Amino acid sequence: MFKRLRDDYQTLERQFLAPYAVKSSETQGRRYPEKEHDLRTPFQRDRDRIIHSTAFRRLQYKTQVFVNHEGDHYRTRLTHTIETCQISRSIARVLGLNEDLVEAIALAHDLGHGPFGHAGEWALQELMKDHGGFEHNVQGLRILENLEDSYPDFPGLNLCYETLEGVKKHPEHFYEDRSVRFHSLEADLVDLADEIAYNSHDLDDGLRSGLITEAQVENLELWRHSLDYIRGKYPKIAPHQRIRLTIRLTINFLANDVVEHTLREIERLSVRSLQDLQAVKRPVVCFSELVRKQQAELKRFLHKNLYQHVHVLQMTEKGQRFLKALFEIYLRKPGLLPADVCKRAESEGIQRSICDYIAGMTDRYATEEYKRLFEPNGV
Repeated sequence: MFKRLRDDYQTLERQFLAPYAVKSSETQGRRYPEKEHDLRTPFQRDRDRIIHSTAFRRLQYKTQVFVNHEGDHYRTRLTHTIETCQISRSIARVLGLNEDLVEAIALAHDLGHGPFGHAGEWALQELMKDHGGFEHNVQGLRILENLEDSYPDFPGLNLCYETLEGVKKHPEHFYEDRSVRFHSLEADLVDLADEIAYNSHDLDDGLRSGLITEAQVENLELWRHSLDYIRGKYPKIAPHQRIRLTIRLTINFLANDVVEHTLREIERLSVRSLQDLQAVKRPVVCFSELVRKQQAELKRFLHKNLYQHVHVLQMTEKGQRFLKALFEIYLRKPGLLPADVCKRAESEGIQRSICDYIAGMTDRYATEEYKRLFEPNGV
């Protein structure tokens, strides 16, 4: 009977991954030492812990752009995470990077987002401005290292150092004893794949919703690049197929550009090993200059025409009002909070504990809690 063990996977990593890829056999370990698993590498184990976490399941009902009840086909934080993961793994395979580490970082990268998308984050930032602030990347690390509570031997998920460093985009971190950031191409890649995913699918959702039109996007260079090809090959294609195919071709074009120009950067910087990479203080995984400008053009378009659309602003304004009202009533009447939140307030402070609780809510739960506390017929 064939059986491949952890040692076999780690041997394959050393044989087939690029010399500058992170090898799981060389991990700097976990904050709380654990015996290694017989069948899974450390990064595979990280991936599985993230997937089985409570915070990961909540992403299903957290807003990307459109609030959950507005339609079944719009992206949520969960579907965005899955798309980021797919793009990351596809590019990682071509570049010879560690797909398991890339997958773990991608699956965890948005865990710190609160309900109601960016509007929810803005509300929490305002509420916490005098109490340590709020930022979703830092909140994601709090979840991974502290707030998840499934293991009796340690707080959080006790992930590998390399996974946590990949999720981190700011210096605030529980590894305060380390003076130097750990740089990996795997982390660089997820950061860029995140951008590819949200720009592409926000454009797709905007067109699906009718808040933006094909006539508007035809002026975007990235859109025209794929659309001209489609019109030549499929002159009678149905409109909905034209949009979906244009999105897919655009993602493929962006991924190919990343591969080509990242390999050029690796060569230009003479990165021959993971140790060489530590001397590079900026991201190495990159777009070409032309595509970077095209991506910036798309971002500006989405901000002006989708994120600032009156319909989106109406929904997000409502979400902000819900979260501020919940925060204030919990602060006045802590007895309304679950017992574990009150207990954490003894060490973390009441404002931080309320923030953690609200940031963990889904759109649906936050709406139901608001109705329960403030509406006459709330259940």
